[in-house]
Amino acid sequence: MRLRRTVAGKACVWGLLCACTVTAQMPENASSPTLHVYTNLVQIPTLVLGRDHKPIAQIDERRFFVSLDGGPKLRATHARLEGDDPILLTILIDLSPSNPWAMLEPGEAIANLASLSLHTKDEVSIYALGCELIHFGDPGATDSASLTRQVDLVLQQSQSLDERDAKGRCGNRLYLWDSLATIVQQMSKRPGRRVILAVTDGVDRGSRNSWNALRDFAQTRSVAIFGLIPPEELRVNNITQNEVPFNEVCQLSGGILLPTSAKDLGKQLAWAVTLIRGRYIVEFPRPVTTVGAHHSMDITISRSHAFIRPTGAGVPTVDPAILNDPTTVPSDLSRTPQLGNRKILRPQ
Repeated sequence: MRLRRTVAGKACVWGLLCACTVTAQMPENASSPTLHVYTNLVQIPTLVLGRDHKPIAQIDERRFFVSLDGGPKLRATHARLEGDDPILLTILIDLSPSNPWAMLEPGEAIANLASLSLHTKDEVSIYALGCELIHFGDPGATDSASLTRQVDLVLQQSQSLDERDAKGRCGNRLYLWDSLATIVQQMSKRPGRRVILAVTDGVDRGSRNSWNALRDFAQTRSVAIFGLIPPEELRVNNITQNEVPFNEVCQLSGGILLPTSAKDLGKQLAWAVTLIRGRYIVEFPRPVTTVGAHHSMDITISRSHAFIRPTGAGVPTVDPAILNDPTTVPSDLSRTPQLGNRKILRPQ
């Protein structure tokens, strides 16, 4: 089962559901029952910002509501700040030749995250996109030396490939949407709160995947994308931030686009991590259904016009055998979201 956001100002997600379904079973030749507990309570990281796009702290959890497919609103079971939860973080450095940031030297800005924003339980991967998409190994440590080493390795490898590209021998070039989709796929194999920080101009130059397919894929794999793009890109092309497809990819995956100059890269990277840690983890019981499908979800906050962007998640459906077992304690339907009739259009 998958839930995702369809309206820009509300929370649409692929939801990972988790509360408790309980069955009591009496084994043969035993005088006491065996208790089986199955998790089914959804936990959705949700970006909640005020009009100044700064985090809003201390929102009473009783003000959070969720509705599925336009169905009736249900008060969230619990909502808390994400805080110091471990983050699985990937930083993508777009070095495409036509990117105005192609000559950027991000090593120091990324290394400074160690002291400014990251914790020892976080994991970080560095990717560089030039002639090919480059990275080394699994997510690594978050100390300054480890981050510097990762950045140096991917930039050195990317530079050697770019020299080959200059001679017309770049055989496996990837572009922005395809590269982000590759990273999403790699991140989906690991547990944790998955986030991509993409340092790029936000322009795709030939991917096989559309931006909408990338958005859908990021939602299904529970990956939030935060984009850091040069503000000059908006001014030169005489467009607003909302007209950039990359903005849709970010917001509809649970992230946001942050206009960032080269000199402010370190500050904006740290600010992005601050926004991530300032998200709310919104929880609610999964709907009682055995049918897998795509569903929209709106997260709202009473008496608020906040900017709300949730991350997607995958949701296990209810096992029919458990649901039909006479020893299963039935869910309290008054506390379970009821599906509405809204239909979801998926990318072709």
